Amino acid sequence: MRALFHFALTTLFLSGVFIMPAHAEKQSYTAAYAQDRAEIEDLMARYLFALDWNDLDTFIDMFTEDAEFEYARGTAVGKADILATVTAFKKAIGERYKDDDGNPAILRHVLGQTAIRIEGDKAWTRAFWYEMANNGPGKTLKMGTFGLYEDELVKVDGEWKFSKRRILNEFLPGRESSTENPVLAMDRVAVEASK
Repeated sequence: MRALFHFALTTLFLSGVFIMPAHAEKQSYTAAYAQDRAEIEDLMARYLFALDWNDLDTFIDMFTEDAEFEYARGTAVGKADILATVTAFKKAIGERYKDDDGNPAILRHVLGQTAIRIEGDKAWTRAFWYEMANNGPGKTLKMGTFGLYEDELVKVDGEWKFSKRRILNEFLPGRESSTENPVLAMDRVAVEASK
């Protein structure tokens, strides 16, 4: 009986009959994908430059009207709420992070590896982020926080916009990423949403 089971299992494996889980469906890498990916990567970089240089007009223009913005202190919905939330958060951070002279520290964010899944006019991303500031001894660089972005994007009038940004913080209990590979989770969500 055991030999029959192994034979059947081997036959199924070799014939490719196994049903692949949804997260195993591969992204199609076409010229259109490359163009969209470049635009999304640019949006993600511009988001951080706008945030770090306090250009909140540019920052908020990167979101859809009904976007969701989830971070350590809660969730904001809609551009007006997101703008008010980020403005208040940046003020609080400026009071918390100080350089040696007592001035607000200069904070900068960096993106690490980024995975992007695109299905038509919808996209999903997973990206590592790191934040650092000049609040070390002698105004030197000090690593601050780090985590994971989980994004949903839509193309609006030919431009990619964030429809949902979830910011996870690996150092805060309850805000860390799950134990599941974030890219496989993203692929599963994208495949389900595209049905």
